[in-house]
Amino acid sequence: MTDTTASPEPKKNRQWIRQAVDFGALAAFMISYFVSRDMILATWVLVGASGLALIIGYAVERRFAPLPLITGLFALVFGLLTVLTHDDLYVKLKLTVQNGLLAVILLGSIPLKKYPFKALLGSAIKVNDAAWRTLTLRYGLYFLAVAILNEIFRSPAAVTALWHALGRDTPNPNDVWTSFRGVLWIAASIFGLSQVPLIMKNMTKDEEPGPISPDTGM
Repeated sequence: MTDTTASPEPKKNRQWIRQAVDFGALAAFMISYFVSRDMILATWVLVGASGLALIIGYAVERRFAPLPLITGLFALVFGLLTVLTHDDLYVKLKLTVQNGLLAVILLGSIPLKKYPFKALLGSAIKVNDAAWRTLTLRYGLYFLAVAILNEIFRSPAAVTALWHALGRDTPNPNDVWTSFRGVLWIAASIFGLSQVPLIMKNMTKDEEPGPISPDTGM
């Protein structure tokens, strides 16, 4: 008798491809910046890599996943503003605007008992409403923290004051901010993985969730 059960391997492979695609634009941006030390050139790379990531993501899943689409479009818009004006303020401001808006939407939805996060990730994980409420709160606070931290690390004055308080010489602000993006990349991955126990405990469908990161690249 032929076994017609679909293999879970293709789905698992797509999950990890999705993660690689999501963070590919950020990796390309960071490498190009630290090689060239040119923020505008690195932003050109970011714009191209973000567009490519959206295309590959669509080819893999045959749809635009909501959260990667939102972050990808933000990267394209703020990246284009940067290269057109030759002002790196925009590429740095992107994190504040994107995460600030997401924080307001998610945290503001909780008293209304509406969970827009379910619309963003509902196709990736299947959990009960209580878990969605907890995830919405956690991710809303995460996005708020990222927006606040980005305002600190993108400000040359704040970076200079922080380094002086630590008794160290003033660094290149662009180096500090790009390094912060790298640390945030790692923090986002750890935060996403830390939600797996909650997801596993409250799943409503018998399937293994992939790692869900709140920060898909740039």
